[in-house]
Amino acid sequence: MSTANESFDAKETQIEHATGLDKSLHPNSEKDRTVKPRDYIFMWMGDGVNIGNMTLGASVIIAGVATLNIFQTMLAALISIGIISTIFALNDRLGYKTGIPYVVQLRMSFGTKGTVISSLLRGIPAIVWYGIQSWIGGTALNEFLKIITNGSFNNIVICFVGLQLFQIVISLFGFHAIKWVETVASIIFMIGLIYVFGILVTSYGTEITQTWVQAEGSWGIHFFALIMVFLGNYAGIFVSAADYSRELKTGISDKKRGALYFVPITISYGFVIVIGAMLASATGVTNPAIALPMVIDNPYISAGVSLFIVITVIATNMVANVVPPAYVITLLTKLKYKISVTITGLLALCAFPWLLIQESSAAGLNMFVLIYSAFLGPVISILLVEYYILRKQRVDTGELYNEKGSYAGYNPAGLLAMFIGAAAAFVEVELAWIIGVVVAGIAYYLLSKYAFKGSSFKKGTIFEK
Repeated sequence: MSTANESFDAKETQIEHATGLDKSLHPNSEKDRTVKPRDYIFMWMGDGVNIGNMTLGASVIIAGVATLNIFQTMLAALISIGIISTIFALNDRLGYKTGIPYVVQLRMSFGTKGTVISSLLRGIPAIVWYGIQSWIGGTALNEFLKIITNGSFNNIVICFVGLQLFQIVISLFGFHAIKWVETVASIIFMIGLIYVFGILVTSYGTEITQTWVQAEGSWGIHFFALIMVFLGNYAGIFVSAADYSRELKTGISDKKRGALYFVPITISYGFVIVIGAMLASATGVTNPAIALPMVIDNPYISAGVSLFIVITVIATNMVANVVPPAYVITLLTKLKYKISVTITGLLALCAFPWLLIQESSAAGLNMFVLIYSAFLGPVISILLVEYYILRKQRVDTGELYNEKGSYAGYNPAGLLAMFIGAAAAFVEVELAWIIGVVVAGIAYYLLSKYAFKGSSFKKGTIFEK
């Protein structure tokens, strides 16, 4: 074992001298991995329970009419979760086996310079959502403080800034802090969800049954569109699966890791979607942050719900919106990880989230989501085609860190396939994600085989001469 560790340390020193990258972007060794399977389960449960996912469930109710009934909604959710878990388990394998982060994995398909473009497509949306989630959390924190102070305190800006500074401090401790936050949050989440579910069943059962359960629904575009929305909602997370799997303890089989995604996401994501649909059916309001207080007519419990929302915001940000953009900043600037985490939090403060969540900004925000999701589908497709088909799961990790090696510069096949896939995705908006995945994957394979002869990116692939 000592020989293996010495070899790894020597390789790490070589990587640092060759690239100047911060240690946070170096491959994680076995001793660096502190996340146990139990911690991993809690992490994804914590990420799955948030107001955004609840809003997706509420979206099946439009103007008091259900576009999907309970069976169609749950089937769409299960299909989505099955696909999400499968892609997670496939895309996390390189990070799990080698310990490299997502931004280094990208070099395999896009090149050391081309990675700048593809990494920003993950980093920028995460920062924007970091700010949006924090503003929602700051608003909920303000409601909590208003209730416990009998209205003497009322300042959303102070709550927003204070919550953001608190999250920055927590994120400085890396995955050690994330494990703790997600474990505590998951327990609170499930207690809160079970409580809300009980109220909805006992007090609004008739309304929910008439509006949602017994609705005719549709097996057409609404059904498939909901699946695409679910997948798009997780597109930014499973594309950077390596950022999470590299922290997971070694010795876990591919099937067991797949279960580590499927079980917690089903429990949390599935439960939240159902409650979102039930809330919208019971109140006629599709915004869960407004609907929740309507069904809980008790100031003390309302205070608890507001605090619950604050905790969900912190948990979601810690998993989805802090680590990936921090790695991007570290890669592009070669700053230390803790400095990059701080910059990520400060940039989220400057994202003007209070403007983005207004009704007048809804169309612009939806367009923003549509644009980056249209690119993330092709990116995940290209990475999977590269690793499983072109390279047969054989990747020289050291070469990924070689700034002058075979991955230097831009890979025109990867960048061109990404833009082709994104362009195709906009042809049919409701099915954008799956169209982008299929088109980009095929385009990348064909371009890698027939175009750009002599490209160094063919080295180590099935197309190497």
